[in-house]
Amino acid sequence: MSKQDNIFLVGLMGAGKTTVGKLLAKQMGKTFIDADHEIEARTGVKIPVIFEIEGEAGFRRREEAVIADLAGHPNIVLGTGGGAILSARNRELLRAHGTVVYLRGTPEQLYERTRHDRNRPLLQTGDPLAKLRELYAQRDPLYREIADLVVDTGRQSVASFARQLKDKLELLMRSASDGTNG
Repeated sequence: MSKQDNIFLVGLMGAGKTTVGKLLAKQMGKTFIDADHEIEARTGVKIPVIFEIEGEAGFRRREEAVIADLAGHPNIVLGTGGGAILSARNRELLRAHGTVVYLRGTPEQLYERTRHDRNRPLLQTGDPLAKLRELYAQRDPLYREIADLVVDTGRQSVASFARQLKDKLELLMRSASDGTNG
């Protein structure tokens, strides 16, 4: 299996990893897997419940185990949780087993997309925008560290964005297989 068989989407919550990932996988003939949904399926409970019972540290352990398992699957598009890159092991696994795409959105854009979502434990705070700014400052360097491609999510439609991302990935993969730098 080539590293190029898998595409791993990273970025903060609300960046579009699941929405874009599903469409991208369909366009590229790959299987889409959402790491958070996989954790919920394996545990039988929603992520906020895991946070409530085990805390963030317990959730991160579960996330690491799921990513270790999924990274070895062939021909997938994996939407990771926003904090998956906090683990050095996850960063290493993602970098080694696929093409990593950082879907970057500004904290303000992400706030607009997530402000009504109650399934985001880290945003259940008095000032979710301030929390998103804090998370962005903390995680942006880690996303950039492992990304093969950084793409601003912007305001275009999901379909248009997925098509553009597919084109960029195909160009990146072609140049990698040619041994050139695209």
